[in-house]
Amino acid sequence: MTDPQIADLSYEDARDELTSIVATLEAGNQSLEESMSLWERGEALAQHCQQWLDQAEKRIEAMTAEQIQELHEE
Repeated sequence: MTDPQIADLSYEDARDELTSIVATLEAGNQSLEESMSLWERGEALAQHCQQWLDQAEKRIEAMTAEQIQELHEE
């Protein structure tokens, strides 16, 4: 289940926060506990971004199928 705060984020906001978390983790200046917390949030953000992308792909496929159908009807 996605954190309600994450669920409310736009794709761009979630992606930007995920990018920031990755940079923070790569710097390696956090305690193990902080790193684990950031990792967990990053995983949730990545899942949220993937859901946005999956939905966008379905919309594009539906629009493309609709356009193909209209071309065949002409």
